[in-house]
Amino acid sequence: MYPLLILCCSSLALLSTPALAAVESSSSYTGTFIGITCIAIFLISYLFVLGEEFFHLRKSKPMIIAAGLIWLLVGLAFSLDGDTVSAAQAFRHNLLDYAELFFFLLAAMSFITTLEERLVFAALRAWLIARQLTLIQIYWTTGLMAFFLSPIADNLSTALLMGAVVMAVGHNNVKFVTVGCINVVVAANAGGAFSPFGDITTLMVWQKGMISFSGFFSLFIPSLINWLVPACLMCLTVERIKPLPDRRGQKRQMKPGAVPILILFLSTILLAISSHALLHMPPVLGMMTGLGVLKLYGYYLSQFEAGIRDTGHIHNHHSENLTDISKMKGDHTDVIRRFDIFKVVERSSWDTLMFFYGIVMAVGGLATLGYLTLLSDLVYNNLGPTLSNSLIGLLSALIDNIPVMFAVLTMQPDMSGNQWLLITLTAGVGGSLLSIGSAAGIALMGQAQGVYTFYSHLKWSWAIGLGYILSIAAHLWINGS
Repeated sequence: MYPLLILCCSSLALLSTPALAAVESSSSYTGTFIGITCIAIFLISYLFVLGEEFFHLRKSKPMIIAAGLIWLLVGLAFSLDGDTVSAAQAFRHNLLDYAELFFFLLAAMSFITTLEERLVFAALRAWLIARQLTLIQIYWTTGLMAFFLSPIADNLSTALLMGAVVMAVGHNNVKFVTVGCINVVVAANAGGAFSPFGDITTLMVWQKGMISFSGFFSLFIPSLINWLVPACLMCLTVERIKPLPDRRGQKRQMKPGAVPILILFLSTILLAISSHALLHMPPVLGMMTGLGVLKLYGYYLSQFEAGIRDTGHIHNHHSENLTDISKMKGDHTDVIRRFDIFKVVERSSWDTLMFFYGIVMAVGGLATLGYLTLLSDLVYNNLGPTLSNSLIGLLSALIDNIPVMFAVLTMQPDMSGNQWLLITLTAGVGGSLLSIGSAAGIALMGQAQGVYTFYSHLKWSWAIGLGYILSIAAHLWINGS
């Protein structure tokens, strides 16, 4: 999306006078100095985002600053025209959109990190490793679990979990770890495409009301094809041998309360879905209500654990002095703090949430100036929705799919429900084409540093691309255009 945006905006100064006049006649600021300055600010900030590893600068920082500067210039542009109301209204509208997504993600991430703290995922990983499966069995098991777990636990958490299993089993088998990680990334991204909870982009589409909750399941078969095609091709390189034993495969027990929290998470998802479908309330209401119940249960659980520790301490030491009691109280406080939901959320990716704010507000500012309307006319009106949505999916391999999807939602091109399903599919799975195209791929590159790399993933991009094309064909065949 944004390479095309860059191309369009960079050439604005070269457009003919009639073309600019046509744009400006619709109250657009795309041909003004302020508009072009905003584009320059956005591009410079996004260069810092793309060079995060080089500059060692968190991606949220330049985007938050860019969003602020863009909206200041938007306000200035409207004020110079004597309009002191429209810019503020547009800002509040975009801020409300972000707030709903922020609190939804905050609740979901709180549940995921709490399940991690209760060792749910560690126990699952240890159980898989302890099965002593062959490499080919581990390959298919991790891929299958990534595909079906990511619709609930999001593609990033799922990729990290299954990637850890692949690396623990593979040891020094570079070939297996490489294709195993690629398989996990593709499966996690594909699985996240047919669920509103699988990725931020699907959540955005659902909350905007473009697709109903049950409507996403129409993408199940196209998503499955997107994963199975490259998975079948890559599995030909996996040896059918048992891996060497690994001490890291020792049994891990979940902490008390893990199962009730998992049930509470599923109940919260059900509440968000039902309140949205039956009462037409925003899904965030159900998620935040569930978060409140989680906090309450967390208080009970911390008191329960503290009570066990205190009882055991007194049982072993009948004659406690003030110092020992003070230490015991310190342990008690430490337990409560360690499970306090706000402490748990500190482990969540706040940089991602703040980057999300910067992207949403910056793109919203450009939309207010008229750039996305111009881009929508250039792309969707000239190329048609099917080709446009397919190409946008390819671009999500180079650029984060969050700004891509938000730009499309802001444009709101005149498309059928099946075309909205298509852009949801392509934006979700297009990032699998490159290791840097999705959060799952980037995270695994850090986890399997030196083994799973950009170039090792690139060697299989042709197979992933074949799956991408066939998944689009399957969607058009099953769901129509």
